Amino acid sequence: QVQLVESGGGLVQAGGSLRLSCAASGRTSSTNAMGWFRQVPGKEREFVAAISWNGGSTNYADSVKGRFTISRDNARNTLYLQMNSLKPEDTAVYSCAATSTWKTAAGWAQIYDSWGQGTQVTVSS
Repeated sequence: QVQLVESGGGLVQAGGSLRLSCAASGRTSSTNAMGWFRQVPGKEREFVAAISWNGGSTNYADSVKGRFTISRDNARNTLYLQMNSLKPEDTAVYSCAATSTWKTAAGWAQIYDSWGQGTQVTVSS
């Protein structure tokens, strides 16, 4: 099992930027692909971005393409999400996830078996 802790959320004005981090600990040697998801109360969890085990490939939801960038530093066991040109509709709790069985940058939540608690991102208009 891998433990994941997110940080970097907060309140930002529309058009601003935030950088989320996700620190992994525990059985990090078993970590393959990682991803970011977000959820608004009363709505289903939504895929945001994913990255392959070595960072060689990425996958983004259409709603964030060109604005968000996912990256990872395996030496530091840390996943990042750089969010630029933020919009009010990006407001959500953002969670990172890791899978022990999948190497490619997949957007299906069911393949991820470790999840963080989430960090709140609020974008004001």
